[in-house]
Amino acid sequence: MSCNVSTDACASPQASLALDIGGTKIAGAVLVHDEEALPRIVSRKTIPTNASRGGKAVLADVVSLACELSRSTELPLAGIGVSSAGRVDAHDGSISYANEIMPGWTGQPVKAALEDACSIPAAVLNDVQAHALGEARWGAGRGAQTCMVIAVGTGLGSGIITHGSILRGHHGFAGEVGCTPNPLGSCTLGAGPGIVDLEAVAAGSGIEACYRAYTGRSLTGAQISAAAQEGEEAARSIIKQAGFALGVSLAGWTNMLDPDLVVLSGSVAKAGKLWRDEVDRGFAERISPVQAKLPIVDAELGGDAPLLGATVFLLDRLSLLH
Repeated sequence: MSCNVSTDACASPQASLALDIGGTKIAGAVLVHDEEALPRIVSRKTIPTNASRGGKAVLADVVSLACELSRSTELPLAGIGVSSAGRVDAHDGSISYANEIMPGWTGQPVKAALEDACSIPAAVLNDVQAHALGEARWGAGRGAQTCMVIAVGTGLGSGIITHGSILRGHHGFAGEVGCTPNPLGSCTLGAGPGIVDLEAVAAGSGIEACYRAYTGRSLTGAQISAAAQEGEEAARSIIKQAGFALGVSLAGWTNMLDPDLVVLSGSVAKAGKLWRDEVDRGFAERISPVQAKLPIVDAELGGDAPLLGATVFLLDRLSLLH
């Protein structure tokens, strides 16, 4: 199948297609952009992922959505920027690993499938890395040469921006901070014995699991946050633990990377003052005085950040080819 899309990337105005592939939904948009202004979304569509059908079915829907959106504009498209759940191979744009949220997504040739269908270049990166690049270029991190964007949602990940570009690493997996050992010790509230990853304490899934193990009750992260704000001691303890553990780890990452600033995003980052105070306390207790004034700011772009970041990544890659 071919989308019959013009490959004239030099026409004005320049446009590109962006896709954001997640476990719940697949978002797509056509963006118009120049070198100075925030890219403008001129059309968009979102479809359910229905990930339980398996990776091949999801990829077929991704390609179909890309072709549909490409036909929605008469503007020549420079290419397709893709933000995807899972670990993306930096060399061929396939999915090196995806967890049970995306069954069968591991191994799917995303870049090759889109380029074959649409006959224009595609560039694929991890969704958190795309989110980070969007915030760094157009959002809360705009103007920073080096920054970290920490996405604290169901899972925990980050994107590392160095000299305005995303740091991908040899395999493309840079920023997988959820695997950092929990800095609070081998046994914490509800987490059970033994060393656990930071994600198991600080991410939304970890907060829910710790609360369930500690109280015997199952609540969503939002419900736990609400209970903490209402004064429930167990919920307050779990939320405080999550924030403090992240703050301590953030101090360690800051010592290693020395960024201009840090951007916090994701559902857990909306947990309120109790959580944020503990992030700040954990950071302050472990950071060197010279780095203690590091700006730690909230994300600005919301759900459009991965689409914008995917577009930035595509255009950056194309500029290297010319």
